[in-house]
Amino acid sequence: MQHEVDLVVRGGQVADGLGGAPGLADVAVDGGRIVGIGQIACKGRTEIDASGCLVTPGFVDIHTHYDGQVMWDSQLAPSSWHGVTTAVMGNCGVGFAPVRAHDRDRLVELMEGVEDIPGVALQEGLDWQWESFGEYLDAVAARRRDIDICAQLPHAALRVYVMGERAMRLEPATPQDIAEMRRLATQAVRDGALGFTTSRSLNHRSIRGEPTPSLRATRDELMGIALGLKDAGRGVLQFISDFDTPSVEAEFAMLRELVEASGRPMSISVAQRHTSPATWRRLLDLIGDAVADGLEMRAQVAPRPIGVLYGLQGSRNPFSACASYLPLAALPLDERVARLHDPQVRARLLREVALPSADPQDRRLVAFERIFPFGDPPDYEPPQSASIAAEAARQGGSPAEVAYDLLLRDGGRAFLFAPFANFVDYDLEVCREMLRDPNTVVGLGDGGAHVSVISDGSFPSYLLAHWGRDRAHGRFDLGWLVKRQTSDTARAVGLNDRGIIAPGMKGDLNVIDMSRLALAAPEMVADLPAGGRRLLQRVRGYVATVVSGVVTYRDGTPTGALPGRLVRGAQARPA
Repeated sequence: MQHEVDLVVRGGQVADGLGGAPGLADVAVDGGRIVGIGQIACKGRTEIDASGCLVTPGFVDIHTHYDGQVMWDSQLAPSSWHGVTTAVMGNCGVGFAPVRAHDRDRLVELMEGVEDIPGVALQEGLDWQWESFGEYLDAVAARRRDIDICAQLPHAALRVYVMGERAMRLEPATPQDIAEMRRLATQAVRDGALGFTTSRSLNHRSIRGEPTPSLRATRDELMGIALGLKDAGRGVLQFISDFDTPSVEAEFAMLRELVEASGRPMSISVAQRHTSPATWRRLLDLIGDAVADGLEMRAQVAPRPIGVLYGLQGSRNPFSACASYLPLAALPLDERVARLHDPQVRARLLREVALPSADPQDRRLVAFERIFPFGDPPDYEPPQSASIAAEAARQGGSPAEVAYDLLLRDGGRAFLFAPFANFVDYDLEVCREMLRDPNTVVGLGDGGAHVSVISDGSFPSYLLAHWGRDRAHGRFDLGWLVKRQTSDTARAVGLNDRGIIAPGMKGDLNVIDMSRLALAAPEMVADLPAGGRRLLQRVRGYVATVVSGVVTYRDGTPTGALPGRLVRGAQARPA
């Protein structure tokens, strides 16, 4: 044996992140960088036997919401459980900097409402040792973690910082406001922000029901901020919109103008809304036209339905809007389950849930033709025949009765799955088309957010297992799927030093036993500050995860190593 290196992963099928078929090789890492791929003669101070396993670059997740969790947690689960070695937070225009002391509660209320992160956990977990975005980054950098983290400048925080109450009232920004936002955006990117994010969605509201402050931001305001990134010479733009005010074409034309004027790349959240099932195709066509004209625009898409989990442990279930359920909601789970087994309580709730409601959110709770049992292993592509409505028809009873009984399973710990996007036709062909499009990138997993109703931080594992192995038809090559969540996502946000297994690139790796790769059913745990609860979804099959050449997980168990760092801004590809 020749001289030692820090790590050698031996004998795996290496998918290098460039899209080709995996090939048998060793991978050597030293000093945090990949130093060799092929037949490695030298000995590693640490060695991993990857025989029979897939070896990939570490996954780069560009759409998370760990803005609060980074302040109290060194293990950024669930993403780090699912092979993510770099996560990008600050999406959808929400975050915690810049901030004045008297606006802290506003930002917490907005994050709680938009991203379903318990306000009590945020209030206890955030120490607020910052005002500017640069100071926030310094606070993030002070803690070591199990993955690398990148931050983006959120529009809501920026707007409130500059405009105060006028931002909350959705007033237009003045020329002076816009000039200050442009200056602060430039400074944030120079301090290390990866980019800027905003939302123009009516679905994004504070816990008080107030719309996000960026909802009606004008073209001039958005242009000023985009030009702030141009002034900095780097940074990406991330955008979410309902695309219905005044029209898809008009909204997209404004976004295209931002990219044309600033020269900065933009990604747009795209999914098939069940209320407007063709809009996603029009958006991909418009993005394709822009790319053909030389603009760097992409759609962020999901590999499975976007939906929520209804359960007695979560914040919503089909009976949670019923008058008789409200007094039960605060009871401990075991006591609530006991009360729900009472025939009189059952009869009362079944009677109330059948009453008509004017609230569209309440109606969604009982849309049983689009709600499914959610088992173990979980099924994210259930057939229409598996819906609660279909099962009730087979039993000759009401869908509400079936749902009631399902919720009481496993001591009240069972969940129902209610997809509201990407599932109009009761299959994932729409997702397949989105994944295939050359102008899309995998995102929208929302790791760290929506903690009582979703567990989509598992997207990376699902992408490989479902689309690379399990789906009955329409599967993709494994090497291509690896590329989609490594080099493609890394390039989309300017992280050109990772996502590929090649000499000089960052030494982030996964070793995966594809024969065992499987998602577990989500479980509710109370591990947030102030006893806050969140859904977490574990996975089997990860033999090892490596960050900067250091093994952070073995067989799903953390090693205790914390090599993760704050990544400040875009990163150049090593020479």
